Amino acid sequence: MSKKRDKAVALKYDKRSDTAPVVLAKGEGAVARRIVDVAQEADVPIVADAALVSALLSLELEQEVPVELYEAVARVLSWIYRLEKGDTA
Repeated sequence: MSKKRDKAVALKYDKRSDTAPVVLAKGEGAVARRIVDVAQEADVPIVADAALVSALLSLELEQEVPVELYEAVARVLSWIYRLEKGDTA
């Protein structure tokens, strides 16, 4: 995974209270690098998916992910849940 990131989006999702993931932060260039740095410092998993990031960049901050992107975001969330449980398969 490259350390240089031109674009980044951070999502938040609490399955107990959120109806869908929400855009928490987004940006390009220095802002994107800062988003990645903050995630790394907090041990938040980072997934590189340029197509998904491009689609998410069109959303507003605090906007829920639209249904059209559910499948792609679900794949990311599923990977993160498996990672947190120690399932690397």
